[in-house]
Amino acid sequence: MPVDRWTARYLEQAAEAGLKPTYECTVEEARARGPAMVEALGPGPEMARVEEHTVAVEDGEITVRLLAPIEQPHGVIVYYHGGGWVLGSLDGYDTVGRKMAERTSCAVVLVDYRLAPEHPYPTPVEDSWTALEWTAAHLEGIAGRADLPLIIGGDSAGGNLAAVMAQRARDRGGPEIALQLLIYPVTDADLNRGSYAGLAPEYSLSRESMEWFWNHYVPDESRRLEPDASPLRASDFAGLPPAVVMTAEYDPLRDEGEEYAEQLEAAGVPVNFQRHEGQIHGFFNLLMLHGSEGGMQQVVKAVRACVVRHVKGQPAMATV
Repeated sequence: MPVDRWTARYLEQAAEAGLKPTYECTVEEARARGPAMVEALGPGPEMARVEEHTVAVEDGEITVRLLAPIEQPHGVIVYYHGGGWVLGSLDGYDTVGRKMAERTSCAVVLVDYRLAPEHPYPTPVEDSWTALEWTAAHLEGIAGRADLPLIIGGDSAGGNLAAVMAQRARDRGGPEIALQLLIYPVTDADLNRGSYAGLAPEYSLSRESMEWFWNHYVPDESRRLEPDASPLRASDFAGLPPAVVMTAEYDPLRDEGEEYAEQLEAAGVPVNFQRHEGQIHGFFNLLMLHGSEGGMQQVVKAVRACVVRHVKGQPAMATV
C-alpha cells in the first residue's frame, strides 16, 4: 500500500522546507535540527516524578532521565534513543518516553549515551550497558520494589543497542530482562538488502544516510560485523528475552529487522512481530503521524501483558 495520507503530508512539508538530506550535512548541522523537532512534538503527559541521575562510565559520565508516571510503577523500561548513534537527546525523546510511561504505568529510564563521532563504537555500547546495570541495581529506588520486570527497548540505532544489551545480559548472566522492544532496529551493517534498493529516496531515511551514520559510528569497517555492532551476526539467538519487533513498510531497515525477528523465532524466542503498513522510518516517535499510535499500541499491549505475567509468576511472553 502507499504511505498513508498523514505520512504523505508530512513528507510534502519536509520537501517544502528544503532541508538537506542528513548525508549532506555536517554533524553540527544535523544536530542543530533537534530543537525544532522537540518543539514540534510538544510536551508529554505530566509525571509523578522526573529525575536526572549522573552515571559514571569509563572516562566520563552520562545522564539518565527517570520518568515515573505513578509513585509505584509496575515495571521499568530502559530506553535507548535513535539517531544513528550520532543524533538524538534526552529532550528529543522526553515526549515519547512520557507517553510510553503513562500508557504502560511503567517507569521509563531514558539513556543519554555518548554519541559518535566524538565517541565512536564501542563507547555507546559500553555506556548503554553501564546504564542498564545501574538501573538494575536501583530498581527499588526507581519503582519502590526490586522484583519488578526490567524491560529494555529502543528505536533504530537505539533498537540496535537494545538488541545488543539483550545478548550481552544473556551471555553475562544478567541482569534478567523480561522483554525487549525493538522498534525498526538496526541489526546489520549490510546496506545491500532489498529494502534499501527498493525505497524511494524521499522516504525519511536513505542508504546514503545510513552509510553516513555507519561511517561516523564504526569508521573501522572491519569491526562492523561484530555482534556488538551488528547483532544479527550473533552466533546464537537461543535464550534471549521475548521480543517485540516492529518494522515499517517504507524503511530501508525493514528487511534486517524482519530477519532478526525470524532468527529469534527460529531459536525458540517468543516474538511479537508487526510490519506497520504505509509507514516510514521514524514513525513511532513522530507523534504527529497517525501511524505512531499503532506503534505505541503494539508496545503498550506487550508491556502490559509482560507485567501481568510477571505478577502471576509466568514467563513474560511477548504476546498482545
